[in-house]
Amino acid sequence: MCGFVGFTNYIRDNGKVLKEMSDSIAHRGPDSEGSYIDDNIAMGFRRLSIIDLADGNQPMFNEDGSLVLLFNGEIYNFKELREELEKCGHSFSNHSDSEVLLHGYEQWGTDLVDKLRGMFAFVIYSKIDNTIFGARDPFGIKPFYYANMGKSFLFGSEIKAFLHHPEFDKKLNETALAHYLSFQYSAVEETFFKGVFKLLPAHYFVYKNGSMSIIRYFKPEFNAKPDSAERYAEKIKRTICESVEAHKIADVEVGSFLSSGIDSSLIAKVANVDKTFTVGFESNDGNRYNEIDYAKKFANTVGVENISKVITPTEYWTEFPKIQYFMDEPLADPAAIALYFVSKLAAGHVKVVMSGEGADELFGGYKVYKEPICKTAYDKVPFGVRRVVSKVCGHIPAHRGINYLVRRGKRTEEWFIGNAYIFKKKERDRILKSEIAKSADAPSVLCDKFYSEVADKDSVTKMQYLDINMWLVGDILLKADKTSMANSLELRVPFLDKKVLELAQTLPLDCRVNTKTTKIALREAAENEIPHFTAQKEKLGFPVPIREWLRQEKYYSIVKAAFESECAKRYFNTDELMALLNKHRSGKADLSRKIWTVYTFVVWYGVYFK
Repeated sequence: MCGFVGFTNYIRDNGKVLKEMSDSIAHRGPDSEGSYIDDNIAMGFRRLSIIDLADGNQPMFNEDGSLVLLFNGEIYNFKELREELEKCGHSFSNHSDSEVLLHGYEQWGTDLVDKLRGMFAFVIYSKIDNTIFGARDPFGIKPFYYANMGKSFLFGSEIKAFLHHPEFDKKLNETALAHYLSFQYSAVEETFFKGVFKLLPAHYFVYKNGSMSIIRYFKPEFNAKPDSAERYAEKIKRTICESVEAHKIADVEVGSFLSSGIDSSLIAKVANVDKTFTVGFESNDGNRYNEIDYAKKFANTVGVENISKVITPTEYWTEFPKIQYFMDEPLADPAAIALYFVSKLAAGHVKVVMSGEGADELFGGYKVYKEPICKTAYDKVPFGVRRVVSKVCGHIPAHRGINYLVRRGKRTEEWFIGNAYIFKKKERDRILKSEIAKSADAPSVLCDKFYSEVADKDSVTKMQYLDINMWLVGDILLKADKTSMANSLELRVPFLDKKVLELAQTLPLDCRVNTKTTKIALREAAENEIPHFTAQKEKLGFPVPIREWLRQEKYYSIVKAAFESECAKRYFNTDELMALLNKHRSGKADLSRKIWTVYTFVVWYGVYFK
């Protein structure tokens, strides 16, 4: 696991600039650094040594030095690809997975990406024709950013590196702010930094002579194949075991994160790790925000060590600004901070951890996926009538009952934008001051292109497909990469594997969710590996007591000061912000997610723009 940066065109002091850019992401690779510079390009690299500790340094070159590689990630089928390439006459100089990319590009060109099994972001520069080929893995596990600034094309693992380039023009993208308020993450291709873009998952690009072409090389395809949950459970167990085995490849010790739920527990058990890691929170509400007891019970049952830590409110709030720096863009998921602390805990013991990200999206794990199939007497009312009721209720202040009536009068594509829907468009327009932000599209517009790709599927499949393409990469994987890498820790996600996806795409609806539970076939597969109390436990995630803290004087005052700051006054109607904060504190409504979303942006803005 590593980090890389680079830019085209010669600039004054380019070696010094590249060094500053590389040093800004040293947390991604503290073990070694390297660079390549010529008149056309500067490429920098930071390495966290995992495979071939002695000879896997980068930038890496092919035999004649005509190709230069920067690579962040792991290729889990590199041994098979190496054998295939050797049969084609290629010679290897080391035992790293990185060299497979160089020879694979020589052999297959851009078709290389179709052969890779793993998590990756990489660039290959050809000295022969000054072409840059770059790619990102199908799920978006590893980040990749790029920008055209002045006469330079910038690329890298983290945006913060770009800030050190003399041609970088730092401006806030206000359209991204508008959509962030609805999604709680950066939901558009252009980031919060104007002119800086994400290379989307499952895409590659070719850059030459100032021109960039971008191609999508992979799409999930859900096509259910009827079979029993029992038969699928056996297939799932076999496929996940094989994926975990592939993900264990390393020359250092591998551990595992462990919550109280099925996903991380199954991974930890199948991987047969020695150490697991868990965090919880101090709270006045019993064990509601602390899964440590559950995790320890599981660890004792399966005979592995569990290392845990209770996070205090003071630690959480004190570290929060620093964590926003590592995130590059604001992310209002409170669990991101929990993930940072568990990564910090694990980094004191191991260099690599496994985690359960992706199981919910692939196997149908979120409670909200049950909504389309949970019918009530109200569903017998003609849809036209429910639609009128929905429009009327849309003008009434939101609460649980009203929200239900609004959703039941809409198609799935109209109300579901992912697992978080913080501010509706009319709500964000009310709190936003910026005319640019107000003019941004409704949240559903961003989702339309993905819904159109599965227009013939059932509602649950549509929701899963949207989450795979938006929520998974924008929230789940962003926080997984940035918080683990902030602590120089490699995080691997065995559920997000091409072979696991191939199987998950065939699951019938009744093997995913029903009115009572979720992840039906996956739970049955887990029953033979982990205790029943864990296999059937309801999903909690990383619960964080934000709601409770915001009603305490100390933390209310911190947020109040942020809402009255110059940043808040510049972008928001602060009277509206204070109304949200005071209404929550009074106990009249739970507005903690809305408050936290705005507060996160204000803190992030202070880190990067003040």
